[in-house]
Formats: sequence, structure tokens, C-alpha cells
Amino acid sequence: MNRKKKSILGIALLTLLYTSTNCGYNEIQMKDEQVKAAWAEVLNQYKRRQDLIPQLVKVVKAFAIQEKEVLVGVIEARSKATSIQATPELVNDPQAFNKFQQAQGDITQALSRLMVTVERYPELKSDQNFRDLQAQIEGTENRITVARKRFIDSVRDYNTTVRQFPANLTAKIFGYQTKDTFEVENEEEMSKPPEIDL
Repeated sequence: MNRKKKSILGIALLTLLYTSTNCGYNEIQMKDEQVKAAWAEVLNQYKRRQDLIPQLVKVVKAFAIQEKEVLVGVIEARSKATSIQATPELVNDPQAFNKFQQAQGDITQALSRLMVTVERYPELKSDQNFRDLQAQIEGTENRITVARKRFIDSVRDYNTTVRQFPANLTAKIFGYQTKDTFEVENEEEMSKPPEIDL
């Protein structure tokens, strides 16, 4: 057998061996699409929250005019979050992903401050429009939590696939890399036991 035929036979055998051991290409594609779908649901829930914020601010503003600083904080946090272009490709850019995460965290903190402020206004808490909006925002926060968990699970599944043999070879050939997932802010602070002062 001449050298050319041996090379062709070797390539054919490697191709056969590689495809018979399931190279993982299709599985990587499926898992990548699952990550994109899970991310789209996260964005959908964040969008829902952002759409509710102006209504909530309007209702609170009518009752709590002197709480301008808190209301401005909510509006600014929403504005900052909506200025970030949230696309499916965002999960592939760690820096942009972290920036997006920070902006969403700022909204959560601003809404928390707003809800604490509302406690000072019993007439606001009894307003039907406010109660409806509060229930919708609480429901949306729960949906965000569920959507984030699904996204985290999808990313974990995808990352496991692209790191396992033989799919890791396919991932390297086609440029698939592990993806970042949501991280807990202030993880070090959260690991400390709370201080209770009685």
C-alpha cells in the first residue's frame, strides 16, 4: 500500500471512530439552544419587571411626594438596566454579562428601598392599585428566580457537555467554550452569620 492510500485509510478510520463514539456536535448544539431559551426567559421576566416599575412609581409618587430620592433611585436603576443591550449573545461575553447582572441587582435594591419606604404610608398600602402592582412585582420576582434557576441549570448542563470527552474535542474544533452563569453578589458577606442585637 502506498503512502497516499494509507493516509486516506487512516483519515477514514479516524472519521469512522470519531463519529461512532458520538462526537457530541449535535448534543452541544441542543444544549446551546437550551441555554439561549433559558436566557430568553430570564430576559422576559426582567422586561416584565421593568414594565411594571413606571406604574409603581406613579402610584407611590401620588402618596409619597417627599420620598423623591427613593423614587429617583428606582427610575435611575431602571434606566441603567434598560440601556444595556440584552441579547442571547450576552451570555457569551463575561464582561457584558456581569454588567447586566449588576444593573439588575441595582433594580432589585432600589425596589427593596421603595418597599421599605412604603411601610411609612398606611394609606398607600391600602390603595388597590398599589396592592395590585405590589402583587405583580412580587410574582415577577418569583418568576425571575425560577427563570434564573432554569438558566443556571441549562448552563451547568451545557458546560458539563463541552468539558466531557469526546464532546470536548468537538467543542474545541468548533470554538465552543464554557458559559458564565449568575453569581451571588456579596458571597463573602452572605457566608457570615447574621449579627443579632437583642
